[in-house]
Amino acid sequence: MNQIQIDRFIADCRKELNMTQRQIAERLGITNRAVSKWETGKSMPDASLMLELCEALHISINELLCGKRLNELEERKESEQNTLAMFMAKNELENLRILT
Repeated sequence: MNQIQIDRFIADCRKELNMTQRQIAERLGITNRAVSKWETGKSMPDASLMLELCEALHISINELLCGKRLNELEERKESEQNTLAMFMAKNELENLRILT
């Protein structure tokens, strides 16, 4: 994940829809300052907001995580990679719990 690319992508998608940071924030039930932080690279959207954010911006989770629009083939490939990465991260957490 390239946070700078994701930040710019969020801002670009919002602007393409002629939405303000305040409008996105209101839709998500957060402050416009939080949206500003996402777009300037000071923070990332919380995982609990990502699906709703993607719906508001008319993008997929994979596009959000890649920070760019994806064609159908790229979407499938990224989906598989993201699923595998999440599976591996879950296994690592489980192994850490076993060791402690």
